[in-house]
Amino acid sequence: QVQLVESGGGLVQAGGSLRLSCAASGTISSIGAMDWYRQAPGSQRDLVAQITSIGTTNYADSVKGRFTISRDNAKNTVYLQMNSLKPEDTAVYYCHAVIHTYYRGSFWGQGTQVTVSS
Repeated sequence: QVQLVESGGGLVQAGGSLRLSCAASGTISSIGAMDWYRQAPGSQRDLVAQITSIGTTNYADSVKGRFTISRDNAKNTVYLQMNSLKPEDTAVYYCHAVIHTYYRGSFWGQGTQVTVSS
């Protein structure tokens, strides 16, 4: 059974920084793309950043230049470094990954709250 466990959320003032982590565990053969999504109250879940298995990255326009996604393949972990945070970044942040276990599946973490105060 594969699990994604996020950590690192919290409350921060505008202009501050947070670093989210998401570790995959279980029976894992390989991990493809790993992503971070976010969902604010009353809004849909949107892609924030993606990193492929070879390190190619992609960002939502709203976070370019402020957020950095990275991964440690030896630890099956993806990170999201968030700098210059704004109140509009407030949301629940979800980790997502395509993981090859006994099958190729799409897995989600439980979510971690990020709140940015003005």
